[in-house]
Amino acid sequence: MVYAAWTFWLLVVVLAAWGVRELLTGLIKPRVLNAVLLPGTLVGVAGHALGLLVTGATIRDTTLIKDDDSGEPGTTADPQPRIPVVGPIIIGMLPLIACAAAIHFAAAYLGRPILGTIRTNIVGPTLPTSLAALWQLLRDLVTLLESFIAAIRASDLTNWKTLLFLYLTTCLTVRMAPFPGTARGTLGAILFLGILAGLLTWLFDLEQSAGAKVWPIVNLAVATLLALLLIALLIRGAALLVQIIRSER
Repeated sequence: MVYAAWTFWLLVVVLAAWGVRELLTGLIKPRVLNAVLLPGTLVGVAGHALGLLVTGATIRDTTLIKDDDSGEPGTTADPQPRIPVVGPIIIGMLPLIACAAAIHFAAAYLGRPILGTIRTNIVGPTLPTSLAALWQLLRDLVTLLESFIAAIRASDLTNWKTLLFLYLTTCLTVRMAPFPGTARGTLGAILFLGILAGLLTWLFDLEQSAGAKVWPIVNLAVATLLALLLIALLIRGAALLVQIIRSER
């Protein structure tokens, strides 16, 4: 069950990051957004390049920000790794692993006050198995968001470590969205690895508690993305409302 939960929540994080990014690109130009998210873009592109190197693929057109009007990061859209089957999975997963590792280090060295205050037991290895449990999970996610916002309000926002932690966490979680042209490989890699890990656990009776330290970081990522989704939706809704009012004059 724990690997099914890992797969589910990683998909939630990736899809939520994708949604935040799509909402933000509707408000500001992608070039400006990618410039603001530069630390996360740097980590994600570095993970992508590392995946190409370790699988023997050729690095082509890999840049932080393209020179065209899109301003998107440049990635090797059609990599040809020398490792069959596993190669594309490594290429799709390493950017996510790189961003998750960077969030872990940022939380360890900069965000202990916030990470120690928010709820870290809501997103975990147990998935809802009934409709009532599903509604309870949704209520718990609201509680997670509430505890995250309360932790930010209670923190010292004049401390540069706190501000840097919030900025880096925002950049890294939003950048966990797939790069253009890599969405299918990233989502396929998440599903494949979840199935493979669950199968190996069932066959060899592996220890399932090894990833217990990962859950606080997953809770932090989910809480950050929920807050960003709420803020982006409010801003997008206000902008559309202003457009409608202006068009009816």
